[in-house]
Amino acid sequence: MAETAVSANDPLSNQLWSRKLYVEALKRAIIMKFVGTDSNSIIQVKDELSKNSGDQVTVGLRMQLNGDGVSGDSTLDGEEEELERYNDSLQINQLRHAVKVVGNMSQQRVPWSIRAEGESGLSDWWAGRMDASGFNQLCGNSVGQTNTKYTGMQVALPPSANRVLFADFFENGAYDTSVAAASSDANVGNYVAGAGATDVREAPFRLELIDRAVVKARTSSPAIRPVAMAGGECYCQFLHPHQTLQLRQNSTSGQWLDIQRAAMTGGVVNKNPIYSGALGQFNNVILHEGVRVVFGNTTQLGNNLGTSLGPAGDSTTNIARSVFCGAQAASIAFGRAHGYQGTEIRFRWTEILKDYDNQLGISAALIWGMKKMVFNSEDFASITVSTYSPGV
Repeated sequence: MAETAVSANDPLSNQLWSRKLYVEALKRAIIMKFVGTDSNSIIQVKDELSKNSGDQVTVGLRMQLNGDGVSGDSTLDGEEEELERYNDSLQINQLRHAVKVVGNMSQQRVPWSIRAEGESGLSDWWAGRMDASGFNQLCGNSVGQTNTKYTGMQVALPPSANRVLFADFFENGAYDTSVAAASSDANVGNYVAGAGATDVREAPFRLELIDRAVVKARTSSPAIRPVAMAGGECYCQFLHPHQTLQLRQNSTSGQWLDIQRAAMTGGVVNKNPIYSGALGQFNNVILHEGVRVVFGNTTQLGNNLGTSLGPAGDSTTNIARSVFCGAQAASIAFGRAHGYQGTEIRFRWTEILKDYDNQLGISAALIWGMKKMVFNSEDFASITVSTYSPGV
């Protein structure tokens, strides 16, 4: 009698589990919700390597023309302007991880599928790794995380000088003009208690920093382009949970309540994924919270969450580095063997039977790379915002 059995590494089974891995990983990853194929995406897919061989994509940028031109019948010959172009390179590499399902007797003892649990574990792992890579890149975590497995398969670059903001110092709820503005993460953390018992100087996250980021985005050269949506144009900013806490605990007029009153109506929330899970909107900036937004704490340095700012010491303890983003802030690419089809990332799912078919090894691999876009030594569409945000 003929029988049909689905064995380990059966092509149809692998495609099914690869698809399931993709769906579950995407549900859990914050950063991947902002990936798209066109130039209107915060993280744009560069699909050249999903169709061709190679391990590097070169991304070009043409600057806006700014010459005077000529008027009337003035001679135009000799007054031409040279096109100014810059480029950045995105590397890809393979990243793999695996789990081992230990034996048929272990499976017998539990009512759930150990194989499915292995898939769930890999989904969590890939979601965390994608978030860690995205935020380490966008936040410029070049010191705290030097392992490229946590930085999108390439070195993270520090924020460029013109694309960074530092929180102003406050004393008893008002700006402290006696203290020089911070010029580094270390300065932000260098707060000093005043003479009175309740006189405390700090540099928290406040709505004014969002306003400053918007002005910098619009007036910089090149300007940071917002993301166009059905309801208008907007930027996106990612906050560490400690920064979110500071906003919510601030009862001063014109602070958190303004976010709650902001317009998130008219169907825009439902029509665009950029609003999914958003904290709110302020000055055309959609706010999102991310636990892997770069945060400096001596207890976290060197961990595998990709959240450390580093190096260890008081100068970086409790400094959170929020990141403000416009269109094409970063690029992501996938290899030909795995790739990106429409809206689906193709993982390579492999199962291997061991110990005379008593144990099952499961691996999930992806050839990919993610990088913050930098042209002419300037971050193209991201601004980091550092604050003293110790949390609870």
